[in-house]
Amino acid sequence: MTMIPVANPGAAYRAHREEIDEALGRVARSGWYIMGEEVSAFEHEFAAFVGADHCISAATGTDALVLILRAMGIGPGDAVVTVSHTAVATVSSIDLVGAHPLLVDIDEADFTMSPDHLDEALSTWSGPPVKAIVPVHLYGHPADLDRIMEIAGRYGVPVVEDCAQAHGASYRGRSVGTFGVAGAFSFYPTKNLGALGDGGAVVTSDAALDARCRLVKQYGWQQRYVSEIPGINSRLDEIQAAVLRVKLKYLSADNGRRVNLADAYRTLGANPRIVPPGVKPGSGHVYHQYVVQSDQRDRLETHCRDRGVGTSILYPLPVHRQPAYAGRVSLGPGGLPVTERVPERILCLPVWPEMSDGQRDAVVGALREF
Repeated sequence: MTMIPVANPGAAYRAHREEIDEALGRVARSGWYIMGEEVSAFEHEFAAFVGADHCISAATGTDALVLILRAMGIGPGDAVVTVSHTAVATVSSIDLVGAHPLLVDIDEADFTMSPDHLDEALSTWSGPPVKAIVPVHLYGHPADLDRIMEIAGRYGVPVVEDCAQAHGASYRGRSVGTFGVAGAFSFYPTKNLGALGDGGAVVTSDAALDARCRLVKQYGWQQRYVSEIPGINSRLDEIQAAVLRVKLKYLSADNGRRVNLADAYRTLGANPRIVPPGVKPGSGHVYHQYVVQSDQRDRLETHCRDRGVGTSILYPLPVHRQPAYAGRVSLGPGGLPVTERVPERILCLPVWPEMSDGQRDAVVGALREF
């Protein structure tokens, strides 16, 4: 039996093979492989796609968050609020700049930051000063930005958006990444916009933050070989930028296909034993993952596997329960009950733009039969 994978970056390459191969050859022939014309063009094109004034490319999505935090002057003696139900990169970026992660609970329907718990955490926190709030637009669903921005404004704390799984997602008709002071994206191969390796980017409309991020990303150089501030080395390769330029042209259509697949799963595969992903009003979900919930999750996982439908669990263990972060994070008041309950119930199903109608129907059939 051929298993339908949860994600298929190879199919994304094959769908645009001629254009991608031409782009790879163009870079190889150019003789310029780091921070050249392809990177500059991609930064311009991605900023325009998102609707931001500036895009600063980086080596990874984790680095993109690190660049923003460091450019904001956040470090030891500061706290940053985010969630624990996320890729560990969100929390590790805070840890990498020396700041203290304060973790708040999530909404059970869409898995993003709970504004109520954020408000409660900020009102009761007695630790280091909170210098940023990092909501995660998880699985492609925007966080509740209206409420989060209102709460952040009330406490005078800037918002940095983790958009690593939300390329093209929107909130009330506006692209994520443009609500806070900056947004961080990842171009890991399985993302909605994926490279053929690692990559990331910062988007912002703050000219001073843009300039600071560009300093930090390459050793703090304004003049080559002379560091004005301590910096790091986080550069997007020309080859990855060229590939991303090709795939960016198809991102909106690819996201549309993901939405169509999700609609089919939700309607044709409707099953009272399976809870489909929630979508809040005004949210443009782009389904980086299609994540269902079930009280019989393990049985559902086996049922799907037996019918050739691949699945995964993202994420099986909240960051605050992982050994590396024991004693290194703080939790909001009352702990994180939803965050700790969700991993026992969630399951990711295949959702990638190049899926055939037959593969879609196999997933629908597995859902209906359960």
